[in-house]
Amino acid sequence: MTKDTAIKLFKDKQIRTIWDDEHEKWYFSIVDVVGVLTESPNPRKYWSVLKSRLKKEGSQLTTNCSQLKMLSSDGKYYKTDVADTEQLFRLIQSIPSPKAEPFKLWLAKVGRERIDEIEDPEIGIDRLMETYLRKGYSTSWINQRIKSIEVRKELTDEWDNRGVKKGQEYAILTDEITKAWAGLTTKQYKSLKQLKRENLRDHMTNLELVLNMLAEATTTEISKEKKPKSFKDNQRIAKQGGTIAGNTRKEIEEKTGKKVVTDQNAKQIIKRKNKELE
Repeated sequence: MTKDTAIKLFKDKQIRTIWDDEHEKWYFSIVDVVGVLTESPNPRKYWSVLKSRLKKEGSQLTTNCSQLKMLSSDGKYYKTDVADTEQLFRLIQSIPSPKAEPFKLWLAKVGRERIDEIEDPEIGIDRLMETYLRKGYSTSWINQRIKSIEVRKELTDEWDNRGVKKGQEYAILTDEITKAWAGLTTKQYKSLKQLKRENLRDHMTNLELVLNMLAEATTTEISKEKKPKSFKDNQRIAKQGGTIAGNTRKEIEEKTGKKVVTDQNAKQIIKRKNKELE
């Protein structure tokens, strides 16, 4: 099935999701949902115990529960228990939580929003802007971030055309690009900014975003011209695209005397923006 991965927010809590185009439904990470509803320090253990109990009770939820690969905090994809909206409504009945009713309303809203976005993609962009604005990002940063999503999509479309597999191969090529332009692997970059599961691009400064876009856009253009046949060829091109942006980074640093790649994360970037507005 054709799938589209995303992170959905429920009151600033992240829930990993996958949209199934074929069946037109969302699949949600059960562990993430359990974490939101229970606020348990170990939602995996909570779900494991609950799953065993439901299985003994003969619940259809555990029988029909699917597993899909989802991005984990270590940047790798692992099989994760998922449920569609209908299954989640059943799960919520088994978890005593004051958040149950608001969460039900949120689920219904998420389902409707996706259909709206398919009919009119601009709605999705507007909602994305609203989400970032609520988090405190500046309008200029948000515009850069939205552009970076477009650039990334063009790159992944090109990789799809060249037979690159989603998941691990995407991660390897992204790592090649990041290492070539930033001088750090993706893992090192996230560590510098003290990130775990968060999206690295959401914690980049404007300049970091611009150079990351340059690296990915250049990689896309080289790939279109060279038409790589093997994964090794794609790796080589990813490094070339990243290196061009890396040379630009070094020139900027030489002229300004300041490092482009910083340890600032979103919290610090937003705090600095608010100070400038005072």
